[in-house]
Amino acid sequence: MLNPPVRFTHDVEQFQPNEAETIEGLKQAFDVILERTADDYGHAVRSVHAKAHGILEGEMQILPDLPLELAQGLFARPGTHKVYLRMSTNAGDILPDSISLPRGMAIKVLDVEGDRLPGSEGTTQDFVFVNGPIFQAKTADKFLGNLKLLAKTTDRMEGTKKAVSATLRGVRHAFEAAGAEPPTALNSLGGAPQSEPLGDTYYTTVPFRYGDHIAKFSLAPIAPSMTALTGQEIAVDGRENAIREDVQKEMRDIDALWEFRVQLSRDLEKQPVEDPTVEWDEEDAPFITVATIRANAQDSWGPALVEKVNEQMRFSVWTGIAAHQPLGNINRARRDPYRHSADFRAAFNNCPYHEPQEGEGSS
Repeated sequence: MLNPPVRFTHDVEQFQPNEAETIEGLKQAFDVILERTADDYGHAVRSVHAKAHGILEGEMQILPDLPLELAQGLFARPGTHKVYLRMSTNAGDILPDSISLPRGMAIKVLDVEGDRLPGSEGTTQDFVFVNGPIFQAKTADKFLGNLKLLAKTTDRMEGTKKAVSATLRGVRHAFEAAGAEPPTALNSLGGAPQSEPLGDTYYTTVPFRYGDHIAKFSLAPIAPSMTALTGQEIAVDGRENAIREDVQKEMRDIDALWEFRVQLSRDLEKQPVEDPTVEWDEEDAPFITVATIRANAQDSWGPALVEKVNEQMRFSVWTGIAAHQPLGNINRARRDPYRHSADFRAAFNNCPYHEPQEGEGSS
């Protein structure tokens, strides 16, 4: 028997005394990345997940007859919402795909009703995922330490990064051949699998309010043409944009379909709010499907959609409704620095970011 889901109260969060200082440090580290890449490229890119591999337009279908504990926030009633999806790699510079890093997936859901989070424009709800179940740092100050190291090498030492990535991939393969789990740090350092983005399962890694409860989210492929790609690796050698090229080729024929899944916290000791390095065991807190997302066959790098989504939109976990408030130290630290990054990009490119207008995408 599963425990009942934990009820959300504001005291589930534990604020740290140095959070304001850490947030300022994150802004400064982002500035190093943003200014260096903008100067080198003549065009500002995102401070994280700068390189996109595919942009898709699709629909989220919220399931009918969800039990009360799942019929919360955006998912409180069935319906169809237009969505935009952006597949990416997590670095803040535009690297060749031979440097293998974790994948990301960002989703913008249109026409979402409900009280908005502070400073959240429009009527959209954003979800930001990576293709692993835990975050790389326990607290924002530890994340800042990692970011400072990354900032020093942003848009520098590409040859060294390629060599290190090749070595770390070899280390990962050695662990796997021995039947052992590779260290999580290998992925963020350049030893991530060259996985097929359309075959990956994605996770928020950090928790959110889920109306009356607390949850993490996951996005899992279920179309047979996508699950056939799960565990497959892309041949990237000699192809700087191999991932983008392969996704574009695959999406010409694939009607993509994912399940949007919710993992409710049922025990704050086992499923903590403030430590995203703890994986919530699915035996104690299973993922349950509350919606599907479909993106029919299309050009995943069509110029018009790339301009609209990749250049003119921003994705943030703090864009959305209060019923899905981001929780925990890492999420609190993401709000102002990520807005700071988007503002820099908009000003440098003379291209203000836009939220889709109400009425554009629900039924």
